[in-house]
Amino acid sequence: MSDIERLLPGYNCGSCGYKQCRDFAERLKNAAEIESCPFLTRDKFRDNVEKILSLLGEELPKEEKIIGIIDGLEADLTLAPLGEECSCREDIHPFDGSVQVEVGDILRYRPLGCPVTHFARVIDKMPGGIYTVHMVGPLHRLGNDDFKFKEVGICMILAFDGKVARGNIPKVGQTVKFVPEYCMMQKVHSGMIVGVEGRNVRIEAIDLKVW
Repeated sequence: MSDIERLLPGYNCGSCGYKQCRDFAERLKNAAEIESCPFLTRDKFRDNVEKILSLLGEELPKEEKIIGIIDGLEADLTLAPLGEECSCREDIHPFDGSVQVEVGDILRYRPLGCPVTHFARVIDKMPGGIYTVHMVGPLHRLGNDDFKFKEVGICMILAFDGKVARGNIPKVGQTVKFVPEYCMMQKVHSGMIVGVEGRNVRIEAIDLKVW
């Protein structure tokens, strides 16, 4: 128990359900219970998890390979929405900046390098014509007068914010191959990890060409 306690964060925050890390260490029995500590998923303590599992006589579970359907490439992880949101968050930049876009608008566009037309709801706007969106399509209701959207043409995809659903949690600065869970083609994307908070990650420098 004391060996495990030394490998815990030592914050005594109570997030695991116990008052102190010492109590958590005393009752820790298997790999599944480790996730009760939100800090052990962070880069700083990642190596400690393997040591704790070794003390418990367990190993990190091996996951099945993640293979993109459209290209057959192997990915490092799949990306799911944050919390109860409908999709990952994406930062997009339309090449045609002449369209006036406001928060709440539905945009129709095609990501550079992708053959599929997307529909997305704007949830935030930033200087320089960059918009944070949630995916709400492809939708094929163009004949429906109640379905209003703004056409913004081809867009550069700048970033994804989401949660690692499958695969190992990456480190900041690591280049990863990933599949957004809601991607219709289940195509492998690539990008650089610029933020990690538990299982939540931000990926920038997005590229649909995986070399």
